[in-house]
Amino acid sequence: MKKNAKSNPHTMELVQALRKASREHDAPIWRDIAIRLEKPNRSYAEVNIGKISRYAKDGETLLIPGKVLGGGVLGISVTVAALNFSDAAQTKITDANGRCMSIEELMAANPSGSRIRIMR
Repeated sequence: MKKNAKSNPHTMELVQALRKASREHDAPIWRDIAIRLEKPNRSYAEVNIGKISRYAKDGETLLIPGKVLGGGVLGISVTVAALNFSDAAQTKITDANGRCMSIEELMAANPSGSRIRIMR
């Protein structure tokens, strides 16, 4: 049976980098995200700002293996790392004194993967 590879080269490189970081830093969180990103695009997480506001705590770091959407209101300051952000979501996070970053930036800033919450 033929295994289908991702057609997006950025995603393929990211999955390889996540697996490498998992091995080098003994951080199972990166392997978990790599496995989630290997699945079809339609199974990626799509998280609204309202869900982040409900479940996250002030100052927390969140990792979303998919896209952050702009539905809802954010009243807390959080750091959010995701594969993609909508323009509205990016604006709402930065307006709440939060930070938007890519998964690669989060890997570089926190190689051990400690104190990160995964949201779906």
